[in-house]
Amino acid sequence: MIEFKLDSTTGMPFYRQIIDQIKFGIASGNLKIGEQLPTVRSLAVDLKVNLNTVAKAYKELEIQNVLETQQGTGTFIFKTDIQVSEKEKNNKLKEICTQFSTIALSYGFTIDNIIDELKKQKI
Repeated sequence: MIEFKLDSTTGMPFYRQIIDQIKFGIASGNLKIGEQLPTVRSLAVDLKVNLNTVAKAYKELEIQNVLETQQGTGTFIFKTDIQVSEKEKNNKLKEICTQFSTIALSYGFTIDNIIDELKKQKI
């Protein structure tokens, strides 16, 4: 299971963030076929958002045949052959870098400091 996190500073709607996190969870192998997702109500409570926000995300993924909802049982991952396009990956990387650099620069680090630290990372 993945841990859902929403960021109000990105300007991206919360339902879209939920969709992206589920798709990236599937693409990365962190979510597997048949795995049950939290109920709409429990995820909405955890994320402190309106029920309709989570329901909209789940519904859109159902339309795309990514999720399957079984009445009375829950919502499950339906397919795991999600391919994240290069454009989508690049957009996500750009978003992450913008957020990261904004925070780092606000602490007084330079771009060179950031690059040096990233090169030291053993990922």
